[in-house]
Amino acid sequence: MHFIVKFFPEITIKSPPVRKRFVRQLRENLRELCRSLPFAVDVRRDWDKIDVLAEGEDDAVAAQISAILAHTPGIAHFARVQTFPLGSLEDIFQQTRSVWGEALAGKTFCVRVKRQGQHDFTSIEVERYVGGGLNQFTEAAGVRLVDPDITVKLEIKNDSVHVIESQTPGLGGFPLGTQEPVLSLISGGFDSTVASYLTIKRGIRTHFCFFNLGGRAHEVGVKEVAYYLWKKFGASHRVMFVAVPFEGVVEEILQKVDNSQMGVVLKRMMLRAATDIAKQMEIPALVTGEAVAQVSSQTLTNLTVIDSVTNTLVLRPLITMDKGDIINISRQIGTEEFAAAMPEYCGVISRKPTTRAKEERVAAEELNFDMAVLQAAIDSRRTLPIDDVVRDLQQADEVRLVSQLQPGQVVIDVRHPDEEELRPLQADGATVLKIPFYRLSSAFAGLDAGVEYLLYCEKGVMSQLHAANLSEAGYGNVAVYRPG
Repeated sequence: MHFIVKFFPEITIKSPPVRKRFVRQLRENLRELCRSLPFAVDVRRDWDKIDVLAEGEDDAVAAQISAILAHTPGIAHFARVQTFPLGSLEDIFQQTRSVWGEALAGKTFCVRVKRQGQHDFTSIEVERYVGGGLNQFTEAAGVRLVDPDITVKLEIKNDSVHVIESQTPGLGGFPLGTQEPVLSLISGGFDSTVASYLTIKRGIRTHFCFFNLGGRAHEVGVKEVAYYLWKKFGASHRVMFVAVPFEGVVEEILQKVDNSQMGVVLKRMMLRAATDIAKQMEIPALVTGEAVAQVSSQTLTNLTVIDSVTNTLVLRPLITMDKGDIINISRQIGTEEFAAAMPEYCGVISRKPTTRAKEERVAAEELNFDMAVLQAAIDSRRTLPIDDVVRDLQQADEVRLVSQLQPGQVVIDVRHPDEEELRPLQADGATVLKIPFYRLSSAFAGLDAGVEYLLYCEKGVMSQLHAANLSEAGYGNVAVYRPG
């Protein structure tokens, strides 16, 4: 099986040394991601493309490779191809017919050829010969050069012919790891998740920082969406998840700060803490999901006052985006339902929040704030690799693991629908419910309390995360299913 990967156009216009570095990084990223597959994959770098090769023509293998290529930053598009040695025009026609002959039945088509190297024919001559042959020797409805039902694409490079079976858009952007890292302030809602995705897509290694304002369920939800973003779009590089307990900071603000200034002060405290954490992690920039005037604290005046507490660069990828556009992106990347179901706790809600904060007024309010409380929150933070988030749960070790199914047990597949469709669970005839983890907390209450439910996900992270959370909520009929 052979895939040809084409680079994002902005990579191709870089200077030769930069282009070479970006392409090398993309190849290494793909090699790292393909190591997780249960079959061998060879990733080869060329000047204008990357070749991904695996043994066999199994559609399941193709689907798993395609899922990686579709979600890896730096790829404009990729094609599944069949490769043949270059022969005569007749050979090219026969090779093309072997791939496309049956699919053309009843369809209009055209042939498009790209060619590199020295040959005794032109691209147009190949198009005419192959197109004429397909029109005569298949059941196609005819040739249509403008807006055909099917476009048959060929790439001829030196002594090889690539017949393209399918072409899929890529993510675009730059290969992850080609830019400096950032620390993204993530709350789990629409804005911060989309902002984090956009920095990952741009090739920026994105670490996560969560300020817990008092809700454990919120922290579990944020860990889920951060893990999802990393696993789907950035798993070629390990990143850290930082959880900062901010309950004491919220309490101090409620007691010491004027009601109208609380929102701005809270954001300034978060930015101070994030700046300190980023400096210790040697991260040069912060990321937030703020957009102009979306809420009271995000007016240009207030953002200026908020930013004045740090000299660290603050990136705001969504700054001029409409909320509807942000939600559309979250739907495309699979985080919409995370955000919609996200448990949220906000301990600082002003009755009449200022939209035109003044630096002097805010600074005066902060004189009443005990900065030792903020420092204590920073010092009490928990930092762990994103792929180890399950270890941070207090009850993680108490979750029972089941490897062999017993009569009466019901398996709940908690994976994201995309992942579940890609690798369907085979559960030895047991009943399997498909409840994505972002719906599980609300759905579990409606299940039969007399049945034991075993949560399943491929790596065991989400299943253990939710089993621990449900156990803490008082459910004793839940465990984790780990086959084998």
